[in-house]
Amino acid sequence: MTEKIVLITGSSSGFGRMTAEALGAAGHVVYASMRDLAGSNAKAAAELAAVRGADIRPLELDVQSTASVDVAIDAVIRDSGRIDVLVHNAGHMVFGPAEAFTPEQYAELYDVNVIGTQRVNRAALPHMRAAGSGLLVWVSSSSVAGGIPPYLAPYFVAKAAMDSLAAQYARELARWGIETTIIVPGAFPTGTNHFADRGVPADAARQAEYDNGPYADLTTQLLPAIASTVPEDADPAEIARRIAEVVALPPGKRPFRVTYDPAQDGGEVALAVIDRLRAEMLRRIGLADLLRPRLSETTAAATPSARPALATAS
Repeated sequence: MTEKIVLITGSSSGFGRMTAEALGAAGHVVYASMRDLAGSNAKAAAELAAVRGADIRPLELDVQSTASVDVAIDAVIRDSGRIDVLVHNAGHMVFGPAEAFTPEQYAELYDVNVIGTQRVNRAALPHMRAAGSGLLVWVSSSSVAGGIPPYLAPYFVAKAAMDSLAAQYARELARWGIETTIIVPGAFPTGTNHFADRGVPADAARQAEYDNGPYADLTTQLLPAIASTVPEDADPAEIARRIAEVVALPPGKRPFRVTYDPAQDGGEVALAVIDRLRAEMLRRIGLADLLRPRLSETTAAATPSARPALATAS
């Protein structure tokens, strides 16, 4: 296996932390980025840095700050000379009636989940394009196309936007030799801090109108109902393992989308259709080459012609 230089956003907990540990265990150099490295995330950073047998380097990076992102990317390039794999994982979710969230809250969720990826891309991609190779991994959500329960609107719309952005970037980076894989987790009510740390509406009065009206029972019923669709043995660490498998594949052999949804909300089926329709459109307008990365002669010569099996790919 060739050692990769990997940068992961949102590595303090959840999928990001699990992915940092999985890729570190696989022998890669992992920059596990997070906010407030010396404060609220100091414990998480110390624990990641101390993982035995892994080269995990905690890195201060706030995806909501262009200055923070630029400093972090510069530090990685100065330290390691390149970025081979960029994992867009940072995100935040909220729970409550759509109307009770203020426009500012919608904007903040969009900033974290979508614009944050743009800040990181603008800082990292010039280095990856200059190298003529690389891999972008985007952690999406089955809610993009699967069954969507209510009271998660700001998070769902932000994730849908991020998924669309990932698909567009894939086509605009293919000729630079940069690959894209979109990882699609289903719901995991336990095993990560995603649901536990969820945000709530800022407009408490508007929330109360729902709580005391015809939706009075929804808040207490909905989260247990979502949890009931997820098998007890569903393991969120499987997302990290699947990312590690994708990273281990040779350039040009990585799947465009990988889904792990124990609840089977239908997203995998719908996304397969959406991706096929998009691919057909590119073929119709003579741009089929954008469906696969253009490998350099050196990379192509070193890549096996047979595609290794990836049992976890959708």
